Amino acid sequence: MTDRRQDTIAQAWEDVLATARRTAAEGLVVGTSGNVSARVGDVVLVTPSGVPYDRLTPGDTVGVDLDGRQVIGRLAPTSELPLHLAVYRATTAAAVVHTHAVHATAVSTLVTEVPAVHYATALLGGPVRTAAYARYGTRELAGHMLDALRDRTGCLLRNHGTVTYGDSLDQAFERTAQLEWLCRLWLTASSVPGHRPSLLSPDQLRDVQDALEGYGQPR
Repeated sequence: MTDRRQDTIAQAWEDVLATARRTAAEGLVVGTSGNVSARVGDVVLVTPSGVPYDRLTPGDTVGVDLDGRQVIGRLAPTSELPLHLAVYRATTAAAVVHTHAVHATAVSTLVTEVPAVHYATALLGGPVRTAAYARYGTRELAGHMLDALRDRTGCLLRNHGTVTYGDSLDQAFERTAQLEWLCRLWLTASSVPGHRPSLLSPDQLRDVQDALEGYGQPR
């Protein structure tokens, strides 16, 4: 491995750890739940199984190829490795964030699709689907997740949590945070006795998606 590639992987691992610690700091995971990954060429850097994020160091780098064979490190990859690899094989994702966020997980037990109560729905490609239940760490769960992610950048996992992906770790995390906020908003609005939240129409969401194409600072 060249020095330049080593430097790229080292920086990407630092970014993975920073994002993982951010999920914990913002209450999106508890203990060693959830996991984060980033793709660097043909290598996927992923948080290891059962190790608190605050104990991980640059020397704990874990990397696998797209077939799941470990090519960097000695710590075992997260048990949700099939989920991460499925996203990378099926999309152009550069990063994946999986959490057990409380509000989103609660909503995963209630609906097959998160109601469009806010235009933030458009940030995830449209109404967010809930993937059918399967045990964590299984290829069956990864398959259900891909069904739910069709034309979307995030989904809920029934009775489990969330998955989002993006072109960067920052984008994947932002989508996770928006999904958790969206679920919290729906739970709050739908809990008022005698009232039902108003929902945005497909046309209204498409209008937002068009507007988002020019959102942010010029590049």
